[in-house]
Amino acid sequence: MTKEKLIKKQPFKGKTAIVCGGSKGIGKATAKEIFRLGGNVCIIARNLDALRKAAEEMKSLKVDDTKFVEIISCDTTDIDKLKLLLTDFIDKHGVPDYLINVVGYAYPQYIQNLTLEDFKKNMNINYYGQLVPILILLPHFIEAKKGYIANVSSIMGYFGIMGYATYAPTKFAIVGLTEVLRHELKPCNIHFSILYPPDTNTIGFQREKETKPKECAIMSEKTKLLSPEEVAEVFVEGILKKKFNILPGEAKFIWKMYRHFPKLVRNIIDKDYEKARKK
Repeated sequence: MTKEKLIKKQPFKGKTAIVCGGSKGIGKATAKEIFRLGGNVCIIARNLDALRKAAEEMKSLKVDDTKFVEIISCDTTDIDKLKLLLTDFIDKHGVPDYLINVVGYAYPQYIQNLTLEDFKKNMNINYYGQLVPILILLPHFIEAKKGYIANVSSIMGYFGIMGYATYAPTKFAIVGLTEVLRHELKPCNIHFSILYPPDTNTIGFQREKETKPKECAIMSEKTKLLSPEEVAEVFVEGILKKKFNILPGEAKFIWKMYRHFPKLVRNIIDKDYEKARKK
């Protein structure tokens, strides 16, 4: 289906999505795409100014007066505060249809320069930052016997490269969590998806360059950089089709290769690393 036909169809009409990490990057692009396709949206992030700006961008797309955009300023690892805010939202708008977790960041660095606190911080934001909203909303989804949870892993959620020792384990953890929840909650009619974005041109990605090891930067040069909008379009389309694994761009090819030929992929990235070290 073409994008024009999809917009005309308004597949999210009457539905509500909560997007955690929805003020910037892939999260904002995903929220905008859902809103464009007829959905109501609540975006959650820490920065209130960024939230307001994102909400205004979405409201400019509004063609239906019944649709709404809500914002919640909160750290998604703060379960007590977020639970109160989401309870207020549910009292006002009802149980949402979708929870989309796009919270995360990366701190690429040589392993010898990393501390235990670096590992804890990455796990706290990337894993618990997605787990906490799930724990809050799950009782509502279970009671309603419906719901959809989409989590964001990474291309490094199924293999790792040098420089991302704090990041890759958190993305593996998201995959493990989602696999378990999918299986356990199948009787409750709750659906799940995992997004595996490749390198995407976000503010966070640009910040990664400040600490990224030189070898890692060289290896990344030959990968195709996607825009947040390109990733979000594939993400939302995958959610509509109820795909479990959603793989934009090169992520799909690499995932297939690594699944069927892991030794070959490891040999390739090892050789790339060797060449990068020589440079």
